[in-house]
Amino acid sequence: MLQNRPVFDEEHALLRESVRRFAATRIQPHFQEWEKAGIIDRALWPAAGEAGLLCPQVPEQYGGIGGDFRHNAVVIEELAYSGFAGPATDFSVHSDVCCGYLLHYGTEEQKKKWLPRMVAGETVCAIAMTEPGTGSDLQGIRTRAVREGDEYVISGQKTFISNGQMCDLVIVVVRTNPDGGSRGMSLVLVETERAGFRHGRNLDKLGHLSSDTSELFFDQIRVPIENLLGSEGGAMAALMSELPQERLTIALHSIAAAQKAFDITKDYVGERKAFGQPIGTFQNTRFRLADLKADLAVGWAYVDQCLRDHVRGELTTYAASTAKLWTTEMHGRLVDQCLQFFGGYGFMREYEICRLFADARVLRIYGGTSEIMRELISRNL
Repeated sequence: MLQNRPVFDEEHALLRESVRRFAATRIQPHFQEWEKAGIIDRALWPAAGEAGLLCPQVPEQYGGIGGDFRHNAVVIEELAYSGFAGPATDFSVHSDVCCGYLLHYGTEEQKKKWLPRMVAGETVCAIAMTEPGTGSDLQGIRTRAVREGDEYVISGQKTFISNGQMCDLVIVVVRTNPDGGSRGMSLVLVETERAGFRHGRNLDKLGHLSSDTSELFFDQIRVPIENLLGSEGGAMAALMSELPQERLTIALHSIAAAQKAFDITKDYVGERKAFGQPIGTFQNTRFRLADLKADLAVGWAYVDQCLRDHVRGELTTYAASTAKLWTTEMHGRLVDQCLQFFGGYGFMREYEICRLFADARVLRIYGGTSEIMRELISRNL
């Protein structure tokens, strides 16, 4: 990881060391087991809460440490750099995505009820946007919430939901007005213990194997109207407000994971020999690594700029989309080239570069595909 980044201070350096210790002691010994199982151990959640890794931006009055998003960034970067993409993704969805909606749109009662539990790892949160056939086109969602007296009755299906097996609470994007277009969508909190809720199968993925990703089913679930998060019809505005942070989160994950791939490859080419000499001495190797090093330097500089702007409340949709597009596309190119230096060994899962390659692919898809990022950026030209 890079040193001397002005966006961070000594407090963040101490947190960084804490996250590294947590990854080494609480994740690494069990990681391969969780990869095979397709899900992390539930006990990791309260352990992460006790270590201060969950929702660090939550104010002290709700059980958090009262940090800003730089604290989140430290956790994101260190877990991504550790190579443990599954836990990194699960924690990030909970802390960096779901938590923001409750902080910014939750009522005082909702905050007092849920935020302390999320900080402690007692409640695992997921957000359910995507449906079969409606990925990036959120206006095409068909999950309905019909008002009946003091309750909403929710019916529908979601897919590709991170924390989908583990979650206790789901922020569900529903249609409350069938004729309202983008203004007919709302956010509703659904406790997974409610009658009519069902976890679907844990999906079999290319990468992020230990991150549980599931289908969710809502069959006439009744929730009180107090579970409405924000205003009725306000989902799209809330999503547009929160998505820049989600895309910055993905950019942070991507640049850190890319740095890890580069670092282990740089070490490997100094050891692997061909024609009697380390392959790192060949001009092709040196020049290609030089290009990757330059890409990383540019990426870190821009991500840090976006992080600083976000902490100041100045991060734009345009900048966040640019960060996600550039870092994830660069990450894909970088890890592909790094795997090539490993030759046939790079295709073997026992080598870390193979897992890093597989884990990188989804970053260009979730949180808005690269194509959607280009569309958003082009609107600002």
